[in-house]
Amino acid sequence: MLSKITVSPGPHISEPHSTRSIMGDVIIALVPAMFAAIIYFRIRAFVLIGVCVGTCVASEWLCNLIRKKPNSLDDLSAVVTGIILAFSVPPALPWWAAVIGSAFAVIIGKMVFGGLGANIFNPAMVGRAFLTASFGMLMTTWTVPVTLDTTMPEIAATGRGAITQATPLAWSKQAIKKKVDTKVVAAQLDASLIGQIGGCLGETSSIALLIGALYLVLKRTINVNIPLAVLGSAFVVAAMCHLINPNAYIPPWLHLTTGGMLIGAFFIATDPVTMPLSTRGMWLFGTGVGALIMLIRIVGEYPEGVMYAILIMNAVTPLIDRFCKLTPAGGVPNA
Repeated sequence: MLSKITVSPGPHISEPHSTRSIMGDVIIALVPAMFAAIIYFRIRAFVLIGVCVGTCVASEWLCNLIRKKPNSLDDLSAVVTGIILAFSVPPALPWWAAVIGSAFAVIIGKMVFGGLGANIFNPAMVGRAFLTASFGMLMTTWTVPVTLDTTMPEIAATGRGAITQATPLAWSKQAIKKKVDTKVVAAQLDASLIGQIGGCLGETSSIALLIGALYLVLKRTINVNIPLAVLGSAFVVAAMCHLINPNAYIPPWLHLTTGGMLIGAFFIATDPVTMPLSTRGMWLFGTGVGALIMLIRIVGEYPEGVMYAILIMNAVTPLIDRFCKLTPAGGVPNA
């Protein structure tokens, strides 16, 4: 029996994090943002999160059944994909669109590549990209979040999607085009820290996302190289533009606390399957993501660039890994 076991040469490294434990930590880290979403968007948050998670789990189960593969639901990756996708769509998105996007995310974004570990792109971002391309109007309709002093008629109106509000980035882009002083724009964006702004379901509360990010860092579930590179490069680009013309470009810290910047940097770009393997590769990857986000936000017509930046850098990851190869223990570093 022992003769059939092949033991590779040392050194042997014990890895404390299993796939299930990593995904479990990510789910726990997303709980504060989930609570914020429920507080501000009420029943819509329950519906979208439940529909996205349920569809992702069902889609992966069905794919395994059809392909006669072992059950892979125990790794919780389908649950994480569902939550992140739900957090990346507007609260007013109809449930049937969430079903379509979730199924596309798992089937096309992961299972056609062979399942977890073989996919090139982040599945949740693949699903969001498909929804954006297919239902552009639905993906750019934002509801006003409910506050503690909101009246019952206003809550009812929000539940029907009757009250809409532009996201901070969209509002600032339109205001800048109309030559409104960015100081006026900045005054409208302060609510981004607690989440009382229009935006995707799980992106609005920066504080909730940072609490979850801190948990992942303390648990050593994610490598901080990528988030630091994303936020650092985005800050530098935004700061340069703001210094050149402060009346035309909003301050850099506003870019970091609005839109999908934080959830993208800490929860999506750090996907262990689609990120580079080497430390140098992680820094290059994160820097590319941050720079592309700002390029799209500042130059492009679309106010948000997190999804596109991550998908583009996912495609570049194999090239990064090729030029930033890991050095084997005891080996000679690559030139």
